[in-house]
Amino acid sequence: MDTVMLARMLFGSSMAFHIIFATLGVGITLMILLAEVMRLISKDPDYGTLAKRWTKGVAILLGVAIPSGTIVGVMLVLLWPGYMEIVGQVIALPFQVEIFAFFLEALFLSIYVYAADRLSATMRIVSVFFVALGASASAILITDAHAWMNTPRGFDITANGQVTNVDPIAAVFNPSVYVTALHVIGTAYMAGAFVLAAVAAYKLFRGGLSERETAYHRKGMMLSLGVALVMSIFTANNGHDTAKMLHEYLPVKLAAAEGLFETQSNAPLAIMGTPDPIAGRVVGGIEIPGMLSWLATGSTDGVVRGLYDYPQDEWPPLFVHTLFNVMVGIGFSLLGLAAIAWLFWFILRKKEKPFPRWLLAGIVASGPLAMIGIETGWIFSCTGRQPWTIYGIQRTGEAATNSGNLGMLLVLFLSLYLVLLVITGLVMHFYFYRNPVSKELGIN
Repeated sequence: MDTVMLARMLFGSSMAFHIIFATLGVGITLMILLAEVMRLISKDPDYGTLAKRWTKGVAILLGVAIPSGTIVGVMLVLLWPGYMEIVGQVIALPFQVEIFAFFLEALFLSIYVYAADRLSATMRIVSVFFVALGASASAILITDAHAWMNTPRGFDITANGQVTNVDPIAAVFNPSVYVTALHVIGTAYMAGAFVLAAVAAYKLFRGGLSERETAYHRKGMMLSLGVALVMSIFTANNGHDTAKMLHEYLPVKLAAAEGLFETQSNAPLAIMGTPDPIAGRVVGGIEIPGMLSWLATGSTDGVVRGLYDYPQDEWPPLFVHTLFNVMVGIGFSLLGLAAIAWLFWFILRKKEKPFPRWLLAGIVASGPLAMIGIETGWIFSCTGRQPWTIYGIQRTGEAATNSGNLGMLLVLFLSLYLVLLVITGLVMHFYFYRNPVSKELGIN
């Protein structure tokens, strides 16, 4: 296996590991904030208990997120020296500001964790607001650099590779930053909410709870599903904006995502199937006529460019079509699940009947599915830009290191990540096992 592929696998696996903890760190801090607001509004101490226990979980997750993020930063420098040479001159600003966002998050998380019992309700909300703000700002700033890789702006590059006419502000506010940042934040909030809903649903599904515990977990599940539903709708709408952005700035990526080979108006949206470059279509898929044109241009008569308009060595890998379908399929499935759950709650709320077990099982599955959606989304986004690291400017092979022994490092880091996942799961399990919610609810 060549060095470039090994570098991509090593960095990609590190990102895939880190993104789990980074996403939950963003999503769950929003839920903690909302739980504190609900405690203030409703005067219900159960929401305070939810906020406290969710905070303990975030603290454990951050214990892995911080060092894994450091590893990603180091790998970025060591594995992609060609890329960093340009980044350091053009788009270093978001990385620098992100340090202050993390400082804000860490500072107020410390205040909230260690002084929450001595703070007023308003000050608790203020503290956790800054925690959520710092976490979200960190995600947006890192996403900014990713968006710039898709739509690079703010510099010129000479024939011999010299970077000139640098404009950091133009680089930061590149054309795709708004839609990309909103998508990342929206999906992080959605995933965090579904994971918390899944935990509460698991407790209800397993049964054996007192009436007091059942009420507590229902509150946590419904609050989480409320946020999940809103963010699922937001993400679906943002997906439309993303399609328009890709149509304007990255049409080859859009064509690969949909397996569109011929440039055409009334372009169909292909669901599932396998793109076949010889046949020039998606084989075995379901096509919705005109839908891709509408998503990309706002009109079914809009013209969408196909892969045949580009040299084949500039095509992204065609398996991104499958990644895109998995990501979108999970997103709409979760949206429907959250809507059904709220419909059942509305019907059953006066009778106080338990949720059907099949629905609880679906909600339990929603947590892992949401994280799979996050992972496939990131893989699609980065792989869909290939063979470019900086689109239209620098190919991946030009950015990668020439160092050897990456295969050994890949095995070592994969082993490390597996061990950390197991340890994190065990720490989470034993902490909450030894500190059951019944104690905090005053149940003997």
